[in-house]
Amino acid sequence: MARSFSVHALKTPLIRAGDDLAAILFTAATRSTARGIRDGDVIVVAESPVATAEGSAVVLDRVIPSARAVEMAARYRIDPRVAEVVLRESDEVVGGIDGFLLSMVHGTLLPNAGVDLSNTPPGTALPLPKDPDRSAIRLRQAIQDRTGAKVAVIIADSRTHAMRLGCSSVAIGCAGIRAVIDERGKRDLFGSELHVTQRAVADNIASAAVLLMGETDESVPAALVRGLEIPIEEVSGVPSIDAAECLFMGVALRQARGEREE
Repeated sequence: MARSFSVHALKTPLIRAGDDLAAILFTAATRSTARGIRDGDVIVVAESPVATAEGSAVVLDRVIPSARAVEMAARYRIDPRVAEVVLRESDEVVGGIDGFLLSMVHGTLLPNAGVDLSNTPPGTALPLPKDPDRSAIRLRQAIQDRTGAKVAVIIADSRTHAMRLGCSSVAIGCAGIRAVIDERGKRDLFGSELHVTQRAVADNIASAAVLLMGETDESVPAALVRGLEIPIEEVSGVPSIDAAECLFMGVALRQARGEREE
């Protein structure tokens, strides 16, 4: 296990639809304190530049709200056009508060289905990348083709957490390292066997990276993490569990749907 690691901010120009994100990140890494990209590096990229480069931004003036979007917008005080985009991105909407719908997206509860109105041009809404794991795989391959270095790529998103103030970063896409490492069966300091613990490695790396990336106008949409000594492998994906198996999500969903706890 690594005793230390370093995080290097990757400052870039404004990302636009169709940009070669791998080329932009390569240039940023070359100009950064990392002095390029090496074997074993983990590159963390925010979801907004990935979705932007993939052309996912939605022009709100072109959105025609459905009757359901209009009803949801009135109930939760949301722009009807934004409500329509959120509905399109949601597997299910289970409730909301003023300004936000609470949506199920690929087994995760998200405010407004992850649709962002910040870090996107005025008059547009920016959904999450359609397939973050696939985005991570493509970006990793493009970087490796350009540099010859064996790297990992994490697509990160800022999330709020139940009963906590503020945002932190989580991995929504991952390629090149195992996003979760199973510690079950190992022993703790007192020799007791671990039965539950699984380390969210990709989430922890994303959280470290976002300290340099920021959330506002820093123009640092990515960071390079070096020295972790995590094996680079031909693996991808961020594991999740069914909402019904999750203590927090299961209870929240049942309450949102009006189901009583026994």
